[in-house]
Amino acid sequence: MSKQVKVVIGDRLGKGQNIAKGIEAAGGIAILIPGVGADMKVGDTMKKEEADFGLSFCGSGGAGAVTAKTKYGYDIEFGLRSVDAGITALRNGKKVIGFGFMDIEELGRRMTEEYIKLQG
Repeated sequence: MSKQVKVVIGDRLGKGQNIAKGIEAAGGIAILIPGVGADMKVGDTMKKEEADFGLSFCGSGGAGAVTAKTKYGYDIEFGLRSVDAGITALRNGKKVIGFGFMDIEELGRRMTEEYIKLQG
């Protein structure tokens, strides 16, 4: 892999540390937005950091993803509740993926591994 995958994480409650561990375990770079309301900054941070994809977490799984689409036109999928649903969204070319609260290492690891695999 010539370039490390950059993944932005924004969690409404300021969490995401476990997801970041999973991203790093898979060889990616986790860009964890600090603080409460971080999900609303996913699009801004992706643009600034030139990230490969973003993960947004809130109760509904949609606010940060919809904001990223509105501001920057990123393809999104939201309202997801499982790692497998996130993998499918990546396979379908989505750049910002919104989940309900799921600060689990497996999610970061599997999403990053899948993105690397899709890039060939």
